[in-house]
Amino acid sequence: MSLVFAINGQRFELELSSVDPSTTLLEFLRYQTTCKSVKLSCGEGGCGACVVLLSKYDPVLQKVEDFTVSSCLTLLCSVNHCSITTSEGLGNSRDGFHPIHKRLSGFHASQCGFCTPGMCVSLFSALLDADKSQSSELTVVEAEKAVSGNLCRCTGYRPIVDACKSFASDVDIEDLGLNSFCRKGDKDSSSLTRFDSEKRICTFPEFLKEEIKSVDSGMYRWCSPGSVEELSSLLEACRANRDEVSIKLVAGNTSMGYYKDEREQNYDKYIDITRIPQLKEIKENQNGVEIGSVVTISKVISALKEIRVSLGVEKMFGKLATHMEKIAARFIRNFGSIGGNLVMAQRKQFPSDMATILLAAGAFVNIMSLPRGLEKLTLEKFLERSPLEAHDLVLSIEIPFWHSETNSELLFETYRAAPRPNGSALAYLNAAFLAEVKDTMVVNCRLAFGAYGTKHAIRCKEIEEFLSGKVITDKVLYEAITLLGNVVVPDDGTSNPAYRSSLAPGFLFKFLHTLMAHPTTDKSSNGYHLDPPKPLPMLSSSQHIPINNEYDPVGEPVTKAGASLQASGEAVYVDDIPSPTNCLYGAFIYSTKPFARIKGIHFKENSVPTGVVAVISRKDVPKGGKNIGMKTGLGSDQLFAEDFTITVGECIAFVVADTQRHADAAANLAVVEYETEDLESPILSVEDAVKKSSLFDIIPFFYPQQVGDTSKGMAEADHRILSSEIRLGSQYFFYMETQTALAVPDEDNCIVVYSSTQSPHYVHSSVAACLGIPENNVRVITRRVGGAFGGKAVKSMPVATACALAANTLQRPVRTYVNRKTDMIMTGGRHPMKITYSVGFKSTGKITALELEILIDAGASLGYSTFIPSNIIGALKKYNWGALSFDIKLCKTNLLSRAIMRSPGDVQGTYIAEAIIENVASSLSLEVDTIRKINLHTYESLALFYKDGAGEPHEYTLSSMWDKVGVSSNFEERVSVVRQFNESNMWRKRGISRVPIIYQVSLISTPGRVSVLSDGTIVVEVGGIELGQGLWTKVKQMTSYALGMLQCDGTEEFLEKIRVVQSDSLSMVQGNFTGGSTTSEGSCAAVRLCCETLVKRLRPLMERSGGPITWNKLISQAYAESVNLSASDLYTPKDTPMRYLNYGTAVSEVEVDLVTGQTTVLQTDILYDCGKSLNPAVDLGQIEGSFVQGLGFFMLEEYITDPEGLVVTDSTWTYKIPTVDTIPRQFNVEILNSGCHERRVLSSKASGEPPLLLAASVHCATRQAVKEARKQLHMWKGEDGCSDSTFQLPVPATMPVVKELCGLDIIESYLEWKLRSNSKL
Repeated sequence: MSLVFAINGQRFELELSSVDPSTTLLEFLRYQTTCKSVKLSCGEGGCGACVVLLSKYDPVLQKVEDFTVSSCLTLLCSVNHCSITTSEGLGNSRDGFHPIHKRLSGFHASQCGFCTPGMCVSLFSALLDADKSQSSELTVVEAEKAVSGNLCRCTGYRPIVDACKSFASDVDIEDLGLNSFCRKGDKDSSSLTRFDSEKRICTFPEFLKEEIKSVDSGMYRWCSPGSVEELSSLLEACRANRDEVSIKLVAGNTSMGYYKDEREQNYDKYIDITRIPQLKEIKENQNGVEIGSVVTISKVISALKEIRVSLGVEKMFGKLATHMEKIAARFIRNFGSIGGNLVMAQRKQFPSDMATILLAAGAFVNIMSLPRGLEKLTLEKFLERSPLEAHDLVLSIEIPFWHSETNSELLFETYRAAPRPNGSALAYLNAAFLAEVKDTMVVNCRLAFGAYGTKHAIRCKEIEEFLSGKVITDKVLYEAITLLGNVVVPDDGTSNPAYRSSLAPGFLFKFLHTLMAHPTTDKSSNGYHLDPPKPLPMLSSSQHIPINNEYDPVGEPVTKAGASLQASGEAVYVDDIPSPTNCLYGAFIYSTKPFARIKGIHFKENSVPTGVVAVISRKDVPKGGKNIGMKTGLGSDQLFAEDFTITVGECIAFVVADTQRHADAAANLAVVEYETEDLESPILSVEDAVKKSSLFDIIPFFYPQQVGDTSKGMAEADHRILSSEIRLGSQYFFYMETQTALAVPDEDNCIVVYSSTQSPHYVHSSVAACLGIPENNVRVITRRVGGAFGGKAVKSMPVATACALAANTLQRPVRTYVNRKTDMIMTGGRHPMKITYSVGFKSTGKITALELEILIDAGASLGYSTFIPSNIIGALKKYNWGALSFDIKLCKTNLLSRAIMRSPGDVQGTYIAEAIIENVASSLSLEVDTIRKINLHTYESLALFYKDGAGEPHEYTLSSMWDKVGVSSNFEERVSVVRQFNESNMWRKRGISRVPIIYQVSLISTPGRVSVLSDGTIVVEVGGIELGQGLWTKVKQMTSYALGMLQCDGTEEFLEKIRVVQSDSLSMVQGNFTGGSTTSEGSCAAVRLCCETLVKRLRPLMERSGGPITWNKLISQAYAESVNLSASDLYTPKDTPMRYLNYGTAVSEVEVDLVTGQTTVLQTDILYDCGKSLNPAVDLGQIEGSFVQGLGFFMLEEYITDPEGLVVTDSTWTYKIPTVDTIPRQFNVEILNSGCHERRVLSSKASGEPPLLLAASVHCATRQAVKEARKQLHMWKGEDGCSDSTFQLPVPATMPVVKELCGLDIIESYLEWKLRSNSKL
């Protein structure tokens, strides 16, 4: 029997007996085809990088059904008789790019590009859905949802959403952001071609329609029964087998994304139940709807929206459908089944939304059990019974039609609180309530709660009985909520238990408050609780960018080089390089103990796992080599742990196998034997490190200078705040492409390493040192990197070195693609720290002195942590503190060594400054904006604090920018509007904040080479790596400008003639590392020097030509005369200031839901000084993307470890980066052209890291909103809230954090206040 399917129109046929049923579609696409657009990023269905379009044909209806699926979860065998379309199947460089590819490129919506193919497929699917709808057109609402489940770490999402909206029929072209199709104010949208359904891709080839036939039901490990009877016989046969055949019933297989242990299980039988007609049916009768268990959640949603019975039932089913749209992402709902979701909830205690809302709806479950036969159970009984056996099958789910009596009304609502408003995140708690009411009396009701840390969703029967027959009053509501506190109690070990419990009263209050006898008398409560929940506002934006033609094409918003290739999936990343013959794959075995003696390593069951070839450890380091995994100018770190582990996440060994899957599985099966007897306890905190004097020395050159006399400043102060503490945690990089490398042995004891790194130069040194070979025996190649953010500056080195050591030892190519969990555990992140400060200030708010003690957790090794102290102080000095002193310690702990994540130290420094300013303002009961302004620098104080880095007086633009952003954002007017909003809304509070930043950057030496080929085309090499920051694009523009100085004919088309090629460590020596936001500038400067050399060589030829000459003719003449047309140079910043300052301001406004703690960023206005931008489109993307990454740090991303320091937020399920629904709803950016700065690269300034600091404005605005909520809470409790005004809002300010500060008992406090108030009447 054969497995037949199509990929991008090409037919594939595989013998079913030869296919491992556990093989995923992603594995087949990446390893068995030429398709590389389908990326592996999380392997959990949580990011969208692997999304493909799956098309099925119904021969009865003669209809093709198209939908997206997550290929990392979809089993290959399940696509039998289906067609797969990937992004390169939509279009490519050979056949022409698809309009979607061109649109994302033209809207500057691709940076690193790793996520872009998945975005394209998601958008394509949305366009197909719209084409099949009644209107046949995509709307802006649908367009915004098109990529709502796809993650991007680079762009900040705004340009991606605008690219999607550009296909919408109802879009206003004026609402679209910067793009290459039309300028702002241009009413002509003809360049934005609509999606033409007549010319669209054929997603299901005709030849496949003819091959659809019934399939065999049981001969192979994968079988697809065609009826319930066949399935029953198959299950009975498996059950009767004496060897106890293990089976897996397969519908969508999406459970594998959550229960990762399923990947390791090798089942004897995989039974595909999606081909059974009875399980795919949706039947409606007079009593309700019966839904087959394998019906996908997406189809359930569509079916429920079509129900037309009565108004009450129609509303109820519509709300069920709306809630289901928040379950996972669309590409999961498209393949995940309703039955599978409920089985996970019943069998494995999955925190299901589906179970909760259907429980309230009174659903029934029909089950086929071999020993018991057919059963019909209430969903409640189904969830309560013992876990289903492997042979038990859910046949269908029935949802009844509820009919209310005459004069009564049916009310139904669902609720959920989750880190992401629109889905793709598990709920902290979900709820659904059904009630029959007469006026203000509850006749009867069903109250269901789930996902709060209990085995399954529950009904609160005691409260149901209490409410039945009662008129809802404040007293009744209070008593019901009091009873609820004894019911919704999370199990031990549940995260945020108090927060989860606090949500239940809030949801019940929302539901029942509308039934209050006299709701109109409560004039102050006209918040949302009288209305249905409001959807998020549509995203909108504006961009104001200067176009500088002085150095054309430098200064133009040129589209990013290679963006269309990235969109189509043709751009090659390290893991896309075809595996050489005999290639092996590696996976890391890491420590789970912070400080322990290593006794040995073995595999579970003491048998070598399938496919394992070797286990590489420090014993395999060759003679003459060293156990080094990282070597830089600042020192080195070991590759493998030696006798002792010094931290969790430390590499102990590198297991090598025949496939990546086998290597990963073997690493999971590895058991490391530890011994801690007679060892000191590990150092797991900065306080412990200080106590034990476990500190790294800070090189004096990198230790910042203190300013003024703080003793004098403190003496002059009218007020002092002494020994106040701040703690800041870590943040994970979450680049879309995890760490990866490929090492290939070469002749004469040489080795070639392909590494996804920011530092090929240092990877080169590390590999040579480890192998004990000369550096000219090593070659490191890096073409592009799928996101880095500092995480691939140092942490990429041991990954590449481990592959090189294994390849050298085994004399075979070895590669690795580190899985997301291992990457998160081994890579570390931002530096955690503890800050203690004392500050003195005048009654006016002018600060006179600041004293700091900063304890930085550097981890077990120093790495680049030596830079962090100066970075912290550099950003903190943005205010004039009068005098500034500090004691900074780099603490050596047994925790994971930290890396330099985007804006390393700077983001902490700017937050410390804002926290101090906020505290001063609270102490004086003054507006915080006033305190900020009064402490802004003059140029004189700036020069005192920053010395030579301050530049010339005209370069200091921050004070004028502060005023300018105030005007452009209508700051003062909005402050007044926010105040009025807070006075008139009880359950929602807003805050607004204006924040400045100063960011000091340093230029480093950078090499470059420009070569002109015989046909006039140009090849450019630079030391900088293209990470998504547009370095190649700016380099191309600079090359075009610099060679264009010759002013010969044909140079106006230079951009098309220029190609920037991959970095090669043997070609570009002294490559240094890409980071610090200035590598694009340095690379441009290096290229400009090269071009000036070429111009000098070519100019005599032009002069001898006696008249105008074309570029191509000039080059032909140069070749004929043997003129050297290759020039290399090294840009060194020694002749110009090595440091300069970047300035920016931002205003952010937020709204906080006091019931859930959810914070919505309503608007952000950014003004950023880019000098004279080398490319404003690229810089705009850097500003927006950096800001949103900062938003993640301040508001969303919880980096949680266990007591021994092992990261537990190690997946997309637990670590939540920003998504489309968490960015500012109105996102405005203005780039300031601050004029000529002769000593910088064409007057440009950095843009990659500084804007991240501006996200502190969101955190500060949230604090303002929380402050208002706390005032209200204290009033309800009859307390004096003034003494509480100096509270701290932790980072990140997640929903539980915000809700706790607003009052976990806010509902109870309100009702108690109401009852007291009523009793006085």
